[in-house]
Amino acid sequence: MQENNLFEYAVIRVVPRVEREEFVNVGVIVYCAKQKFLQALFTIEEAKLSAFSKNIDISEIMDNLCAFQQICAGNADCGTIAKLDQASRFRWLTAMRSTVIQTSRVHPGFCKDAGDKLQALYNEMVL
Repeated sequence: MQENNLFEYAVIRVVPRVEREEFVNVGVIVYCAKQKFLQALFTIEEAKLSAFSKNIDISEIMDNLCAFQQICAGNADCGTIAKLDQASRFRWLTAMRSTVIQTSRVHPGFCKDAGDKLQALYNEMVL
């Protein structure tokens, strides 16, 4: 029988106009130390984001979200942060900030398979 493992997650948001504090959930990041798992999953709906701001640069947002995934993966080509251990990368990615790409507060839970939990949270929070 597979045991439950502690995991943490945050919802990834795009905040097209930071001063208005309106956001669109575009993804989820999940970290599970016991399973050595750190991944982010996202989708961009251009029409939805454009409804919040006509001047939004979708390609820049996509580049930033791809970098988010590369940092999760520990891709050394993505700079100093990507070279940190998984826990430090997760903490850096989920730190509070006032930028176009933000995350919710971090929430804990228990799961048997972090990959399955990532997909379930993504389906619930984003799709």
